[in-house]
Amino acid sequence: MNDGQVELLADDDRPGGWLLLLDRVRQSYVALDDPSYLEFPYVQALAEAVVAMPEGPLEAIHIGGGGATLPRWLAQVRPGSAQVVFEPHPELLRVVQSRLPVPPDSGIEFRPADGRRGLGAHPADSADVVVIDAFSGGRVPAELSTAEFFADVARVLRSTGLLLINTTAAAQSMYLRRIVAAVATQFAEIVVSGQTTGDVGNLVIVAGRAGHLPIELVLAEDGPLGPSLALSGPALGDFVGDVEPLTDASPMRSPIPPDATWRVGGD
Repeated sequence: MNDGQVELLADDDRPGGWLLLLDRVRQSYVALDDPSYLEFPYVQALAEAVVAMPEGPLEAIHIGGGGATLPRWLAQVRPGSAQVVFEPHPELLRVVQSRLPVPPDSGIEFRPADGRRGLGAHPADSADVVVIDAFSGGRVPAELSTAEFFADVARVLRSTGLLLINTTAAAQSMYLRRIVAAVATQFAEIVVSGQTTGDVGNLVIVAGRAGHLPIELVLAEDGPLGPSLALSGPALGDFVGDVEPLTDASPMRSPIPPDATWRVGGD
């Protein structure tokens, strides 16, 4: 993700609100004056997973920086948290750091590195949350959705930690079933939040080890993205079926959602 035009659009209706674009594709909405405000429903869904975790500061790793909306929110609601944000796009990172700076005492550290390599350098059992929210050309990079990558995520996460993924897919699609199968190679409990029918759109996947997925997420019937589907045991097996997990040898990129929901000023 090293090419592309980075733009900032001011929100006329919310002072301090900025929409961050890369090649006219929506990357983030940042409310500088109120980090607790989360514009995008998928970010709200990610935040709900964090809220359901035990109280106190967290150690979080974010793969895909954008405007660092979720890290800013987490720094406010969980003071004392230590967060690393991997963002490989140099111009996007420059714009965020110069135009949308985080407070120096926020506990947020930006690293200009590829997320998979960056995660590989982290020690085992060192994080409470790993968030995958990385897109290139409107699609999740294939290397961030394979069983081998999720094995490294599991290595870095503590036993009580959560994996949070923002992706695009249609419900019951081959891509969704394959990425869930890849996540399930490491995590026994999974919740998928988002639309159950229709076109490609944002879906959030939350995964944890057996007994460590917050019960509030498992029981949730409706959230910012719509219905949630709890998967574990036989239900997880039925959902995945006989599809092959995404692997480094057999990858697959997420589908591109319709321009009307994804791109500003698209043709």
